[in-house]
Amino acid sequence: MFQVVPKDSAILPGYIPIGIHGNHMDMTKFDNEDEPGFIAIAGELRRWIKELTLLNGQQCGTQYTNATKHSNQHWVVPRPVSKLFTGRTELVLQVQAALRCDYTFSTTRQRRFVITGMGGLGKSEVCLKVADLVREEFWAVFWVNVDKPATAENDFIAIAKLLGRSAESISEALQVLASIKKNWLLILDNADDPKFDYQNYFPSGTHGAVIMTSRVSECKRYSPDAFKALGGLEEQESKELLLKVAGLPQEEWSSFESQAIEVVCLLGSHTLALIQAGAYIARGHCRLSEYPGVFKRQRNRLLTYRPQQAQSRYCDVYATFEASADILKQSQTEAAQDALHLLDILSILASSALPLQVFKEAWNGSRNVISINGDETSSMDALSREHILRLPAFVIADGDEWDPFRLLEACALLESLSLVTRYDSQADGLYGLSMHPLTHAWAKNRQTSIQQSTAWLVTGCVIAFSKSSSPIWQTQEKLLVPHIQSYLDIIVQQVLLFGPTPVVIPILIKCGWILQDMRLDLRLKQLLDDMFEELGKDSLAAQEDTLALHDLQAGSLLDLGKSKQAVTLLEQVVKIRETALAEDHPDRLVSQHTLAIAYKANGQVKDAVILLEHVVKIRETTLAEDHPYRLASQHELAIAYEANGQVKEAVALLEHVVKIQDITLAKDHPYRLASQHTLAFAYEANGQVKKAVALLEHVAKIKENTLAEDHPSRLASQHALAIAYEANGQIKEAVSLLEHVVKFKETTLAEDHPSRLASQHALAVAYEANKQVKEAVSLLEHVVKIQDITLAVDHPDRLASQHALATAYEADGQVKEAVALLEHVVNIRETTLAEDHPDRIV
Repeated sequence: MFQVVPKDSAILPGYIPIGIHGNHMDMTKFDNEDEPGFIAIAGELRRWIKELTLLNGQQCGTQYTNATKHSNQHWVVPRPVSKLFTGRTELVLQVQAALRCDYTFSTTRQRRFVITGMGGLGKSEVCLKVADLVREEFWAVFWVNVDKPATAENDFIAIAKLLGRSAESISEALQVLASIKKNWLLILDNADDPKFDYQNYFPSGTHGAVIMTSRVSECKRYSPDAFKALGGLEEQESKELLLKVAGLPQEEWSSFESQAIEVVCLLGSHTLALIQAGAYIARGHCRLSEYPGVFKRQRNRLLTYRPQQAQSRYCDVYATFEASADILKQSQTEAAQDALHLLDILSILASSALPLQVFKEAWNGSRNVISINGDETSSMDALSREHILRLPAFVIADGDEWDPFRLLEACALLESLSLVTRYDSQADGLYGLSMHPLTHAWAKNRQTSIQQSTAWLVTGCVIAFSKSSSPIWQTQEKLLVPHIQSYLDIIVQQVLLFGPTPVVIPILIKCGWILQDMRLDLRLKQLLDDMFEELGKDSLAAQEDTLALHDLQAGSLLDLGKSKQAVTLLEQVVKIRETALAEDHPDRLVSQHTLAIAYKANGQVKDAVILLEHVVKIRETTLAEDHPYRLASQHELAIAYEANGQVKEAVALLEHVVKIQDITLAKDHPYRLASQHTLAFAYEANGQVKKAVALLEHVAKIKENTLAEDHPSRLASQHALAIAYEANGQIKEAVSLLEHVVKFKETTLAEDHPSRLASQHALAVAYEANKQVKEAVSLLEHVVKIQDITLAVDHPDRLASQHALATAYEADGQVKEAVALLEHVVNIRETTLAEDHPDRIV
């Protein structure tokens, strides 16, 4: 705030100054009566009126007969306001306004204000600041520490004695306060026990004013019209506090702007953490620019660091959170124990919002295992009763219906202590929890290594069961990506020591499938490499006891664009399963289904069609019409049909699949969107371009709302929509969208990844259509050069790019090069494609 005039010319001597957010012209203008500035000024003006009335001998309300300016006679406050106090201006004004009664009317209720929030945010400091500002408005200001009943009793009895009255109990002391008709202020600090009824600490009657601080959010009920859930400081205030404590010269603060912002973000604007960080820097342990790096390496040390002077009540950040945990540990109730177990699980995941639906889906998954009636499978990814026994107690597998009571009680208890924050999404009806980054760090660091390993296994069972029973890890991908990444922030060699191999390996494999669904391809590759190494197995040589792991490996190879290796591996898997399993066994069909996809990706389209027709035929006789596996195989067969030039068959089959999924699946379900995407492609190939555009715009819109900007599935739909735009004559839209897609793929995929090359190919074709011929030639030459190295001579993608490059050469006047390249393409297609295949005719 700029200083327009000297401070001494902007205040009245002997009167309390009131800060207003506004410039010189706007400082007396307010939008409404609820603004803190208006409330503060109106209250002060009413107080002046009251004093003038008293001076004229008039009585206007019985409560303030003896209230005169500078009348404070009792000041029982534990310490002065810290010189480090920063910000909170609006809150301070809001509290002051609540403590000031409307003096033109008699008071009908006690004035109160409640401040709630997690430990270390400065609730008590705000009270000290307010008390200091309103001191002369109150005949007495009393401070009572209510963190323990014994402490509260001592403080209340001391107040009664100070007032010359005897009291042997809290109730007697409260009666003394209630009987005093003067204007007093009572501050009830640290009302942090969710099981205690703090109503017993409020004096009866309507006299006086009370401020309460608490970590328990429900305490706002004591003042439903005047309360504040305290959060972190604003960014500017956080930077100011950090730099002030660090002892950096104020005139140089601007040069530390970016460094300060990084630290503020790292600490989540937590007041006490910022003070500790500044003190650590001020003591010369590191520079401001070095603090983030030191924090990541020595987080536990930094968050338990205690400044030598001006310490807070809990001295360090972790101690503030541990005080809440102590309340749970001392409680010994079922809800408290559940809350501590839930806290351990949350510490293994990310601090961001976690939908509690995950726990319900874990219960559903555990019920599926129970329904097997003890028949255990030998597959290395099988979840067993051993996994059920490791689920948290509040996820009860007994009973026929999911009962969220214990989970919700545990959540409510953690929320009441400000250890978690609840969120409700009106859009999807989800309810979940998140944690402040520092609370999350404390929750993890407070555990011993044995406790952490136990928590990792428990959390893994929740994840694995929820994955096995529901697509939630796909439908809620935006929310859940940070959680799977946090959970897998491990070393495989270490987690294999956390429990028996038959318990740990299925958890890791289920997590691997989640990574594949989310298309976190490189993280999945790393996980698989580590698992094969620790198990001493060859990643490209399938064995009967590792088929589940090699299934995942094959999917990973396909996603990484290594279709040849995927085909080789899957042919081994299929051979083993065809030898050991019946023709209609689900595992055998799954392997054949996946091998067909690999054949298609490797350019072996006819092989893909034959194998998928076999799978579809069996599934159509053994599975219901709406069974996901049956629909999935029909979907893949339609894709193969289109690639094989059987466009009409593709359209008919996909329309059938989409029709069923429109009835059985949610609008944003990944399988439904995938089928609509593929149908749109088939429509375009069949000349139904407008239908293709409309359907792809629908799919792309949903994916933009549910998937990250660089998610492969979202980019794939944008790619397809751009191609449809081009076919519909919307060339500029096609170019713009493809440039967007290519930009992301060039930063996330390897140079020879098929998906990256496909989008570059499509962009080059759009460039040519947009008369950007030279750009088209340059980009296609790049694509063809890579595909000449990575793909077989007769691979459809390689031939398509050569064809497109020949067309671009012709448009660029390089006719001889065009003719030579087209003759090469035609010669190969005549030997590999049917006479009436669309690609051969083209």
